[in-house]
Amino acid sequence: MIRVNVSITNVSADRFWEIRKPIPPIQINTNLNLVGMEKKSENSLEVPFVLTINYNPSIAQINLKGKAYVVGDKGEIEKVYGEFEEKKPPPPVIVQSISNVVFIESVLISRTLSIPPPIPLPQIPAAKLPSKKPSGRDYSA
Repeated sequence: MIRVNVSITNVSADRFWEIRKPIPPIQINTNLNLVGMEKKSENSLEVPFVLTINYNPSIAQINLKGKAYVVGDKGEIEKVYGEFEEKKPPPPVIVQSISNVVFIESVLISRTLSIPPPIPLPQIPAAKLPSKKPSGRDYSA
């Protein structure tokens, strides 16, 4: 079983939009880039990553850099590293582990900067009002 420990090593965030101006409708672009993979021992890998979040119009920018430390048995690590060398995508467990950490951190940073969070928040459906029609048979047709 592969275990992933994610560590953020660099945080950079800027708000460009005047704090008193209302924020217009925006588009948020996120890019998580795993920039490499290095074998640290026969049962561990180091995976550096960069997350870039850009807002359009340019109200803010967030950048996070870090490393994921991947540990598993020798066979699993060999397989992951071999697939990396063949330019295959990394296993979902690695990408998901990194995503979980960096997106939570980016939401906290967005709150600090008073900008919209870079992930869509859950939408609660509007409550439906009961119809005014009396229950029972409808003879209005």
